[in-house]
Amino acid sequence: MRTLPDVASDTSAETPLTLNWVGMDNIAVPITMKTTHGSVDRLVATSNIYVSLDKSDAKGIHMSRLHALVNKLAAIECDKKNIEQSLNEMVSSQQGISECAKITLAFELMLKKPALLSNEVGYQSYPVVIDAEKTNDGFNFTFEITIPYSSTCPCSASLARQLYAEAIDSKFSGQQIDKAQLLEWIQSSAGSIATPHSQRSYAYLRLTLNDEHWPDISELIFALESIIATPVQTAVKRIDEQEFARLNATNLMFCEDTARKLKSTLDQMSFVKDFWCKVEHQESLHAHNAVAIASK
Repeated sequence: MRTLPDVASDTSAETPLTLNWVGMDNIAVPITMKTTHGSVDRLVATSNIYVSLDKSDAKGIHMSRLHALVNKLAAIECDKKNIEQSLNEMVSSQQGISECAKITLAFELMLKKPALLSNEVGYQSYPVVIDAEKTNDGFNFTFEITIPYSSTCPCSASLARQLYAEAIDSKFSGQQIDKAQLLEWIQSSAGSIATPHSQRSYAYLRLTLNDEHWPDISELIFALESIIATPVQTAVKRIDEQEFARLNATNLMFCEDTARKLKSTLDQMSFVKDFWCKVEHQESLHAHNAVAIASK
């Protein structure tokens, strides 16, 4: 059988130096992950996979071995134990060239969400990135999650209420107001005096985990949405849309308010060793965004 040349193994580096990371980006791989109530979902992910090049005179790493190992993720559950095993195998596959390894998995987590009040149900996707690293000090795991929500400006709401008060004072000039007449006016088109501005908003979270089992990502997302209190909706009826309007009115927020809510919550989560979060309100009043950033 004809022997093929192996340049990576048989040739030394012209300039002997170590390198932090060498590998491949954007490898497509299907993964499976447990979500709410123990169901197992099949997800389409892209993977970045690297090892350190610690043998300074090595020409290069064995990339095909890394590709074969990342393909194995398609057949096993994507959890802490199996990712740790994959990282160990990545280092072993390089035959003394590498001491450290890193896997990044990026995917959209599709979650089933009920409407606020009706029986409607829809699906929403959340961008998630899992960053797993093996170093000489052990394993490190980081989750990045993006959560969209709605925010209504407290200042704008206050200004709108003032216009309502002035309009009522102008329309009903007497000392007493007929209740039926007032209700009829409020519910007519004439009663649409001003609306506070609301905006699509986002919480970008980066969580460094303690050495425990990974949290259920879907349950974590739902818990954080509950803290924010105004998550975006999927399929709705009018009763849900009205409830959504009520939630926005009772949870008026600046970006600073949301950032403080998330900081307080994440500070109390035992599995979170460190965190960074950015809250972004994509304003309808301005062409720029309002932003707040918090960390542990």
